[in-house]
Amino acid sequence: MAVGIFDSGLGGLTVYQAAAEALPDVPFVYFGDNANTPYGVRDAEDIYKLTTAGVTRLFEAGCDLVILACNTASAAALRRMQEGWVPADKRVLGVFVPLIEALTEREWGDNSPPREVAVKHVALFATPATVRSRAFQRELAFRAIGVDVEAQACAGVVDAIEEGDMILAEALVRSHVEALRRKMPEPDAAILGCTHYPIVEDDFKDALGPNVKVFSQPALVAASLADYLKRRPEMRGPGEVPMFLTTGDPQRVSDQATRFLRRRTEFHAA
Repeated sequence: MAVGIFDSGLGGLTVYQAAAEALPDVPFVYFGDNANTPYGVRDAEDIYKLTTAGVTRLFEAGCDLVILACNTASAAALRRMQEGWVPADKRVLGVFVPLIEALTEREWGDNSPPREVAVKHVALFATPATVRSRAFQRELAFRAIGVDVEAQACAGVVDAIEEGDMILAEALVRSHVEALRRKMPEPDAAILGCTHYPIVEDDFKDALGPNVKVFSQPALVAASLADYLKRRPEMRGPGEVPMFLTTGDPQRVSDQATRFLRRRTEFHAA
């Protein structure tokens, strides 16, 4: 029954936590590629190779369905993986779909022409690699018209979170919000386009102010996963043992994860 969750590091734990709460009977196998984080500064080929290696390990752990709880991997590698790499009996899904469903208020299977939606000015905060890919803008354009998206590459935020330097992370968030506002003074909505960012979501909200609706991914992805497994129960893999795997130092990653999840979380070498 296991479902895999892949991330470049610790950010995907925000998705794991929401998914585990929504689906308490599903054993999750989490893979963090902490030895190679962050992905946001890497090129597309490197991201593809690292992502396929991690997903392969999750397949080996008994996961037939893997969620790429990493926007950078979803942006830079997912389409290529789905088109020619994922085995016929497996599924790999990204985190963009639930976000765009929420933003456009239409289900992914709705193939009607693009139409106007409530939001007009969207601020996208993401890693440099996600911003370069323009994957979010491309997917949004299939479903909505008249939406102005201004992207801000938030260099350094993931590194600060992974290092546990939350003071630096907060300062960087405020700096990136100020930079975004110089380009788009009054956004209607803001997208936290990295699964690390919910850890500093309150800092984004404080910097953006009360008039900006902030879309954060964990709850949206968890609800979408629950719906998917209800429709496709056969995609629950044969794995029965929940576990946390890392390419980094298991003790160090365990300590960091324990701080984020606020309960002891033991990682093992992948």
